[in-house]
Amino acid sequence: MRELVVLGTASQVPTRTRNHNGYLLRWDGEGLLFDPGEGTQRQMIHAGVSASQITRICLTHIHGDHCYGLPGVLSRMVLDRVTHPVHLHYPASGEDIVRALVSVASPGLDLRLQPHAEAGQVAPYLEVQPLRHRVETYGYRLTEPAGRSILPERLKAADITGPDIGQLQREGILRGVRLEDVSIPRRGQRFAFVMDTAPCEGAEALADGADLLVAESTFSDEDAALAAQFAHLTAGQAGSLARTGGVDTLVLTHFSSRYGDTGLLAEQARALADGATVIAANDLDRITFPKRRSSS
Repeated sequence: MRELVVLGTASQVPTRTRNHNGYLLRWDGEGLLFDPGEGTQRQMIHAGVSASQITRICLTHIHGDHCYGLPGVLSRMVLDRVTHPVHLHYPASGEDIVRALVSVASPGLDLRLQPHAEAGQVAPYLEVQPLRHRVETYGYRLTEPAGRSILPERLKAADITGPDIGQLQREGILRGVRLEDVSIPRRGQRFAFVMDTAPCEGAEALADGADLLVAESTFSDEDAALAAQFAHLTAGQAGSLARTGGVDTLVLTHFSSRYGDTGLLAEQARALADGATVIAANDLDRITFPKRRSSS
């Protein structure tokens, strides 16, 4: 199961129809919760998401609309008797605030603090890149290792069936037949999360080749001066980021409350996204990953 559950899409202040930030990525056996703002615990209930699914919590930066929901989520996990370790990733400069938020949560969770202060890998297949905002901010990228796709017609020709298929995949060779003889390279899927930032190299590195890119779209192109002032992306800049990275699906979010209708933002992003699928997210949307790409 690979799915993005959108828990909130508002920037700075919630609205009648949009909660503060919150995004749960269901990635095989892991559940990565990104930027839980106020009300995330309640949004999880509406979305039918169990706190026990969360294995990692990733904070891009320590602005309230991206982290004030943390104590409630942690307390809910304690209440639900979650026993597995939960890793909390965040910029090291936010240490004092993160520890304060954790201190008001219910005790009893095996929470493992994982601060980072530079670009690089922070967990298996999970990396961070610095973004350009008003405080230290990092985006996240999850990359599946490359693999191979089995071709049924080649298996049939080689007379390999049933449990022998698994043995061939594990050992790489069976009765003189090599795995590469009956398969082709398979590109690993890539997920990128780019929140509060002005255009920068870090955002481009995260978006490069992403199958699914979640990007802030706080302002319309007409409000580019405000975007520059507060170090945010416009919708068009988010679309350009998708184009530069060769992104498959772009999910826009983190909308200013000045836009009751995000249709215009989607149009502006789509005009510059070079054919990428563009989705203006709504609270409680469930977005599945696009089909695998056939080549690297």
